[in-house]
Amino acid sequence: MKVKVDFDLCESNALCEALAPEVFELDDDDYLVVKQEDVTDENRDNVERAVAACPRSAISIVEG
Repeated sequence: MKVKVDFDLCESNALCEALAPEVFELDDDDYLVVKQEDVTDENRDNVERAVAACPRSAISIVEG
């Protein structure tokens, strides 16, 4: 499973970074960067919380 971000919807508000800093971060220009796109057993809970918290529903988990 992988993290997918719709960057056309993303507002880069950093909620995902706060919930899953091992997966998401804002760069120096305040744009979201996916540091690790693989959803693992170790980060699954944090990624799922980030998906649920995204105000624009820009983050999803996809197969593959």
